[in-house]
Amino acid sequence: MKIISSIEELRDQLSGQLRTAFVPTMGNLHEGHLSLMRLARKHGDPVVASIFVNRLQFGPNEDFDKYPRTFQADVEKLEKEGVYVLFAPTEKDLYPEPQEYRVQPPDDLGNILEGEFRPGFFNGVCTVVTKLFSCVQPKVAVFGKKDYQQLMIVRNMARQFALPTQIVGAETFRAEDGLALSSRNMYLSTDERAEAPALYQALNFVANEMRAGEHDRIGLEQRAMAQLDARGWKPDYISIRKRIDLQAPSADDLARGEPLVVLAAAKLGTTRLIDNLEI
Repeated sequence: MKIISSIEELRDQLSGQLRTAFVPTMGNLHEGHLSLMRLARKHGDPVVASIFVNRLQFGPNEDFDKYPRTFQADVEKLEKEGVYVLFAPTEKDLYPEPQEYRVQPPDDLGNILEGEFRPGFFNGVCTVVTKLFSCVQPKVAVFGKKDYQQLMIVRNMARQFALPTQIVGAETFRAEDGLALSSRNMYLSTDERAEAPALYQALNFVANEMRAGEHDRIGLEQRAMAQLDARGWKPDYISIRKRIDLQAPSADDLARGEPLVVLAAAKLGTTRLIDNLEI
């Protein structure tokens, strides 16, 4: 596996490659990330991964400086997966001058749910993804469904800009007890890790109630949040949305069986976890 930090060297290395499959990451890789590499290989060749902790998507009170960085362990995992190139730019490589041009998603998608609680987050995501796509020029890029809103925003962005990159969504990789794998899980204490699957359980409660015919969407969201709150969580949201655009479903939408997804974000101790479940 070649480890490359400069954009120029990366482009030279990938020159002439027409089927590159790309998996962008922020490192601290776990089995969920590695499953993305395997899916990427099914859609293209060679497989290129990136590791870059993107300052632009962190708010002023978020964990940029303490975000886990495990580069050597990540390299070993990617080598075992047969990744061809690891693009690991420094901030100076990717942002040699202040990144004053930004890519802004539409407010009705970028400023709801995660965007409401993390202002500017998707601006940072769209900007770095656009720049990484420009560097790698992939035919296919793989993103996990755990970050459901992010996947939708990136997919819409690629379509509207007519980018020559197919966006592939990968199913959420879960531990045996249902917890979605995330780099932030390492912040959990032993007791918190034992409690953490309650978030997925709350999503299943909402999904099962909806499948059973419950149409009081707001009441159901409030009940699920109250259940988490009673267990010591601090939920930001549990929200039932339409899969097609992440807007709240109307009564008519519910009556005709519009495909839905329930999304959640909540703090357990000092660790903020997100998850979702399609209904």
